[in-house]
Amino acid sequence: MPPHTTDTTASAHVTHRDDPRHPLYLGTWKQNPKPEAKDFIHDNLEEPHRKRQRAILAKHPEVRQLYGSEPLTAVIGACATFVQLVAAYAIGCVWTDMHWAGVLAVAYLLGGTISALFGVIIHEAGHNLVFKRPLYNRLTGLMVNLPMVVPISQSFRRYHLEHHQFQGVEGMDPDLPLDSEIDLIHNNPLLKTLWVFCYSAMYVVRGLALKKQPQRWELINWAFIVCVDILIARYMSVRSLAYLAVSMFFGYGMHPGAAHFIQEHYVFRDGQETYSYYGSGNVFYLNIGLHNEHHDFPQIPWTRIWKLRRIATEFYDPLYAHTSWIGVIVRFIASPMLGPQSRLVRSYDAHKVGRNEYKVPSSLPAVKPIANAFPGLKKRRDSGV
Repeated sequence: MPPHTTDTTASAHVTHRDDPRHPLYLGTWKQNPKPEAKDFIHDNLEEPHRKRQRAILAKHPEVRQLYGSEPLTAVIGACATFVQLVAAYAIGCVWTDMHWAGVLAVAYLLGGTISALFGVIIHEAGHNLVFKRPLYNRLTGLMVNLPMVVPISQSFRRYHLEHHQFQGVEGMDPDLPLDSEIDLIHNNPLLKTLWVFCYSAMYVVRGLALKKQPQRWELINWAFIVCVDILIARYMSVRSLAYLAVSMFFGYGMHPGAAHFIQEHYVFRDGQETYSYYGSGNVFYLNIGLHNEHHDFPQIPWTRIWKLRRIATEFYDPLYAHTSWIGVIVRFIASPMLGPQSRLVRSYDAHKVGRNEYKVPSSLPAVKPIANAFPGLKKRRDSGV
């Protein structure tokens, strides 16, 4: 997608002005008012997270103590990998007379649930939040990629870090839908349902559309997974490999564990481009729902991200958040106002202007928490769920 041209003339002559979005860093932009609109929503400043991080650290410097890694993630990943391989063996070598409907049910309920968890662990490893050494994080990613059939861990690491660096920048953020997705899907409920089912394929297509040469670790990832797939087909069965492939398809598609792909950056409120989810799904999926918190502080592992939420509650309570992943999927499909086009974008020039010429104010009134913004949230925070 070619970069959108944004008029930055007015702000180009302004240097080191206070960012008007402080302290919550919510924009003044609005969602497209007409359901027939096929254009992204546009902004003329950079993403909010880097500056909200600075604002939080200025008020709560103790947040830095939460930085670090969490080796427990690798243990969880090893256990999940073992369970999925045992299931593949059972489906392909023991329960060979199981009806295809039963296989699909196991692939969705067990395999899809675990495959979505693999994605979360690959995400943590991509940010070097599992071990201190980057090599061990890459190996963790390869480990949980083992039963996923498709080589994904190293490419995800590469493109996801670019997403953090260039969030919403047209032509540079690999997480943005393609023009062809918008033209084909738009706000049609049936097509949106198919799009959600095939979301894993869309991720691959977006990466290929960038036409970048694969890096060394991506080639290693490809070679490793091809060898693993051959070994599974040879020493288990093709049926086992098919089970793993279908599990991957379910786990990255129409599954509650994959709803965070829509929850995170599809626009549900004017002025807010990133959304968190505060619900019970965070227990199994390692707090992946706390996405505003993660983008503000990608240095904090999942076991400590709720502590950030408690410390800086006045910054997060006023933000809109989801409480149901199933509700996110249903609303996205049913609403004529939502579709692949429901994303905020900015030009690279606007990204640079916002980042370089607008600063975090040094002295402004403190944020006042919004009481009872999410009933029951305090109970979930206290319990770490």
